[in-house]
Amino acid sequence: MTTADYNATNPFAVVAGTTPDARTSYILCHQVKSFDWRQRNASPHPAGQVPMPAYPEACAVLNQILELCPDPA
Repeated sequence: MTTADYNATNPFAVVAGTTPDARTSYILCHQVKSFDWRQRNASPHPAGQVPMPAYPEACAVLNQILELCPDPA
């Protein structure tokens, strides 16, 4: 996740909520390394878990990029 303001216009950034200081937090769906943080032994984000429905939306955007799952339609 990131709070960089320029991600407001990034089509691969999903709004994940706000930080305690009222900054918008984004999930960057085009950075797949963000989805495997356990494999990389990364530490948890200070904001905690991503709230619903941001996580399923981020997974859907990632799926559009990588086409991991068949189209549910």
